[in-house]
Amino acid sequence: MAEIEREAMEYDVVIVGAGPAGLSAAIRLKQLDADLNVVVLEKGSEVGAHILSGAVLDPCGLDALIPDWKEKGAPLNVPVKEDKFYMLGEAGQIRIPNFPMPPLMNNHGNYIVSMGNVCRWMAEQAEELGVEIFPGMACSELVYGDNGEVKGVVAGVFGLEADGSIGEGAEPGMELHGKYLFLSEGVRGSLSKEVIAKYHLAKESEPQKYGLGMKEIWEIDPDKHKEGSVTHTMGWPLGKNAGGGSFIYHLENNQVYVGFVVHLNYKNPHLFPYMEFQRFKHHPMVAELLKGGKRVAYGARAISEGGYQSMPKMVAPGVALLGCSVGMVNVPRIKGNHNAMLSGKAAAEAAFDAIKADRSGDELTTYESEVRDGDIGADLKKVRNVKPLWSKYGLMASLTLGGFDMWTNTLGFSLFGTQAHGKNDADATEEASKHTAIDYPKPDGKLSFDRLTNVAFSFTNHEESQPAHLRLTDADVPVKSNLAKYAGPSARYCPAGVYEFVEEEGKDTRFVINFQNCVHCKTCDIKDPAQNITWTTPQGGDGPNYPNM
Repeated sequence: MAEIEREAMEYDVVIVGAGPAGLSAAIRLKQLDADLNVVVLEKGSEVGAHILSGAVLDPCGLDALIPDWKEKGAPLNVPVKEDKFYMLGEAGQIRIPNFPMPPLMNNHGNYIVSMGNVCRWMAEQAEELGVEIFPGMACSELVYGDNGEVKGVVAGVFGLEADGSIGEGAEPGMELHGKYLFLSEGVRGSLSKEVIAKYHLAKESEPQKYGLGMKEIWEIDPDKHKEGSVTHTMGWPLGKNAGGGSFIYHLENNQVYVGFVVHLNYKNPHLFPYMEFQRFKHHPMVAELLKGGKRVAYGARAISEGGYQSMPKMVAPGVALLGCSVGMVNVPRIKGNHNAMLSGKAAAEAAFDAIKADRSGDELTTYESEVRDGDIGADLKKVRNVKPLWSKYGLMASLTLGGFDMWTNTLGFSLFGTQAHGKNDADATEEASKHTAIDYPKPDGKLSFDRLTNVAFSFTNHEESQPAHLRLTDADVPVKSNLAKYAGPSARYCPAGVYEFVEEEGKDTRFVINFQNCVHCKTCDIKDPAQNITWTTPQGGDGPNYPNM
């Protein structure tokens, strides 16, 4: 659609993504100068619709951005009251004492929150300051200036035919130009991916590593509910098949967030992350908690896990990457929202200084310096070796060596230096012939559920007539290579049942993409062994519509 003429709107700063990073940037810009023209473009149908709610939030980011957030009614209503860590076996569990844990693992002062609701509240604060927020405006293309700088985005393209052609009722969208563009798309955003590749931003960093996080919200028996309780587990059912673990957070109204994370560097292509999650809920400790309750929502999202050494360069001419577009999750703490907020604040301050100096379209180098040398860098540097130690030596070594390293880093040094990650997650996948298939029990419909039933509880929706937003570089690869060599892992690694291999008598096997099911986790873009699948933004506000709870 490069030949299409579009209207253009000019802003001081254009922000893609109304998550914690993008909204923090918008708020801080207007705090610094009420006359700045700032716009936030959100692909979800509303702010929060694509935020997979349920987190323990370190409020340091909010403290820095809006110090009086309590008085302004921020939805941080459930302080953490107790922390519990367990090592699971198939039939039982061992509690890991809290006292050997490094101080940074303590959740005292943190809150169990719905990040969807936190972002909705932040959007209200931004709009009160004069920020323009447009939900349902997917950003499908970058706009480049005459000198190779990023000067904006194309947003609001609607009505394309299934083959991508322009139909009679198509809306070509419009260009939104800014002196600076902030990309706060979350993990593996399509525009961020393009910027990183075009400007070679990752050439000096380790490969980014990822996990697949799946989450259900349950309403449980009030007698079993412990508001403010936080539980993390490791071990069963993953064992040696993959790294990962679980979390169970008790929030308000007898609700719990039940989550499960699988590190995507697993070798065995027969592994079925979604079914590992469903099997986990049958552990006696978990089953007893959920018995008599009901699941009310489901979702999934990739998590950046590479940490400090995997952060690419964050700036290029005219553009800055914020939050999880860079990868700012503290993996052992399972927290990244606080760093996302701090990154938005830092980017805003750098852009304000640049605009005040009559600059535009250059690199906001002071933003990158603040991230690497400030509070975000300090937070991530302390835990930088936990993930690579786990990947190389396994869970028990990670608990001992990683825990020791976090303690010494608290004192300002590390005996391990900075460990490398090695392969990316796609390259970590081994051929099926090297592994045995895994027999997963059938979901019982009470504690565990099949994928398509659960996808209905993500309230996802995509207009079926639009082009598929999941694109193959080579249509022959899924059957001829991935099925033949890797037993078709896309049929398992997707937590929404998007991909299937259809076998019909007398016909060749077909690879089918049910893009309507997609919950935008982006695992396919990460884990596909041939890196043959590209996730792009669908039209409008399509995708999951996570509930306001």
